[in-house]
Order: sequence, then structure tokens, then C-alpha cells
Amino acid sequence: MKNTTRMERPVVSIITVNFNQAAVTADFLDSVRRQFYPHCEVIVVDNGSSEPPARLIQENYPEVRYLETGRNLGFSGGNNVGLRAARGDYFLLVNNDTELTPDMIHTLLRHFQSDPGIGMVCPLIRYFERPDLIQYAGYTRMNPMTARNRTLGQFEVDRGQYAQPSSTWFAHGAAMFTSREVVEKVGFMPEEYFLYYEELDWSASIREAGYRIDLEPRAVVFHKESLSVGKLSALKTYYMTRNRILFMRRHATWWSLLIFLAYFAGVVIPVHTTRLLARGQRDHLKAFYRALAWHIRPMSTATEHSGVPRLVL
Repeated sequence: MKNTTRMERPVVSIITVNFNQAAVTADFLDSVRRQFYPHCEVIVVDNGSSEPPARLIQENYPEVRYLETGRNLGFSGGNNVGLRAARGDYFLLVNNDTELTPDMIHTLLRHFQSDPGIGMVCPLIRYFERPDLIQYAGYTRMNPMTARNRTLGQFEVDRGQYAQPSSTWFAHGAAMFTSREVVEKVGFMPEEYFLYYEELDWSASIREAGYRIDLEPRAVVFHKESLSVGKLSALKTYYMTRNRILFMRRHATWWSLLIFLAYFAGVVIPVHTTRLLARGQRDHLKAFYRALAWHIRPMSTATEHSGVPRLVL
């Protein structure tokens, strides 16, 4: 027999991952407390911080369920720890460097429940430092040759041009709302990526399962972009390069993958090499080639993220 009260007032599990950002996480939790929707549990996953914020959270946010991974499991790994522990009917996976508007969860839940074909819904994302400036109003389809797509609305002043809900090709990892039913059908976030592209992969899997992904612009979140990893860091160069190829290997058709690999070898590698050398960014150049090497190392030496086989020369 179904619990009628639970179905009418479903629990939303709010999951966020902290990595050496205790003060930022505290600001996020303050914004969660301002939510209108009351039926929430809040889970903070500390992802191997050098100084875990256990005391801060226990003393100031006793309502929060606090979990420690003991080591950095990456974006997907940290979120998956929260998903496995969550008790809710719905899940909001949201960056700790965001602040939520008070009606965001209620608005996302109402939109999600409006159509059984929805598998994930994202809010409109605006920049925290420039609250009138849009960061995300959806994504375009991935170009099968370049493995690039475009973020709709980015750097546009919000004048209501994205005021209507719409479907989008990919969710944004800063804020993703889905249900337990969808996760049970599709599976958890792929952990092979560690950082970047994982929400695109998860989105692709959700769409391949027959669902669509929506933007609900009446729900808004403010994002403090790039607090964890510098915009021009060699770490970002490594993971963006490695995972761009990994995404195509996991989701492209064989013919599209061949076209992409030819484009990458003939255009991307020489252009990036020339550009990074000209800028004197040798740390980025090393990161770029380490990312390529990740895909061609012999299987016997491939220990990192072994869920996807390497291309064996």
C-alpha cells in the first residue's frame, strides 16, 4: 500500500559536495534554510578536504546529514555517496558554491511532476557576482565532429528572453533535479570522468533511457563560478581534454567517433600545441599530452578509472 502522505508531500534530498570550502558551504546552507518547501533532507558530502568542516556543520547546522569520503572521489564520486545515502523521493544535486532562491525547490518539483516524460530539470543559473547575468539557460546539441556544444544564454543580461520552460540537450552540473525512479533506471553518475563532462554523460544516458531534460527558468540559482579549480588551470586542461575524448568514446556512433578522432588528430592537437607553446604554457602543454596518453596507455598500466578500456596501440 502506497504512503499517500509521502506521495502528496515528497521528500527532496538536497545533496552538495564540499572540498576545502567550509565558508562557501555555510553560505549555501544558509540559502537552503530560506527554502519555502519544507520536506527536505540536506546532505553534505565532504570529499577528502584537508580540514573537514564536521565541527562547523554539527554546531551550526544540526539538521544536516554530514558524510565524509576520506579521499577525493571527484565530482561524480562525491555526489554518488550522497545519492546512495539519500532517503528522498527526489534529488537535487547542487554545487556548494551556489545560493538558492527561496522558491527554487518547490518550482523544480512542480515542473518535474507535471510530465512523466521528464527525467531531469535544471533551474536558470545566473552569476552570483553579476546576478543579472545568465550563466546557463540550456545547452545545444553536441557537434558530432568536434564534441563541442554551446551554452544558451551565457553572459547575456537576463531580460526575460528565456522566461518559458524548454527542453535542453544537457543538464548543468551546478544544479540538477531528478527523481529516485530515474536514478534507479539510469544508474548513478559515471565516475570515470572525475571532473568535467560527467553531467553531460549522465544527461546523455537519461535521454537514451527515453526521458527528456528540461530548463525551468522560473527557478533560479546563483553560482559562484570556478572557486574549486582555476579557469586557466592545468588541471582543467587535463580533464577537459581527457574527458572530451572519453565522452565521445562512450556515446558516439562508430562512424562519428572516427570522424571526431580524425578531426582531433588533424586540427585540435596541432592547434593546441602551437597555441600553448606560443603562450609559454608548458604546464598546460604537459597536461594536454597527459590527457591524450591516458587513452593509449597499455591496459596493464591503466589503473585510473578502469571502467572504460583504453585504446590499445
